[in-house]
Amino acid sequence: MIRRKMVAGNWKMNKNLYETRDLLREMVPELKDITYVDIVVCPPFVGLGVAVRETADTPIQLGAQNLHWEASGAYTGETSPAMLVDLCRYVIIGHSERRAMFGETDVSVNKKVKAALQAGLLPIMCVGETLEENKAGLTAEVVSRMVREGLKDLTALQATDVIIAYEPVWAIGTGLAATPDGANAVHRDVIRPILREMFGQLVGNGMRILYGGSVTPANAAELFAQSDIDGGLVGGASLKTESFVAIVKAAL
Repeated sequence: MIRRKMVAGNWKMNKNLYETRDLLREMVPELKDITYVDIVVCPPFVGLGVAVRETADTPIQLGAQNLHWEASGAYTGETSPAMLVDLCRYVIIGHSERRAMFGETDVSVNKKVKAALQAGLLPIMCVGETLEENKAGLTAEVVSRMVREGLKDLTALQATDVIIAYEPVWAIGTGLAATPDGANAVHRDVIRPILREMFGQLVGNGMRILYGGSVTPANAAELFAQSDIDGGLVGGASLKTESFVAIVKAAL
């Protein structure tokens, strides 16, 4: 099955309004004619309004970096799905930094995935093991749990709108990317079979699984050439026009 490649840039807590504007104005001319890859940029919440204006009538789509599962209420500092739906199409959920620093769990990730889908947003759900878990041979066990619990109680139809991002925690921002073969093995032999089991052969084969963790122009083409790596969730390299454009073009 041919799955359309996706490259999503997670800007994390970087770029003010002017920097967001300037970076997108650099990127748009380089990316405006690329139609065979889904290109997604995820700036901080405060930059989404500027990003909407700067990416209008371009193939660049927008995503948020988080959301709350409730539609409204006394949740100071949070952002609801309804607040995002007019600004972006995608939302990153369950990133390892959210899990490690802000107490997110498989349960909260599942709530957020369901809330995003109900609002019409497409979740990019992150899963991945720590270095300690990897060294202990627990990668399959940890990733399997995260996938099953994060997608718990979804229908097959809902699952078609979910993108999985496998991001080994030990590779994020460290420069220590997983090998293409190693990353693909997790996609092909761990995540993909669970998706088929949960949602059927057709849906499981069609869902996209991205790789994230020190994706660079130097390793992107080899990663994206693997059988079950359908693109990348890019961190630091998405903050510079030259590197992000090169990674997108590696997915063509």
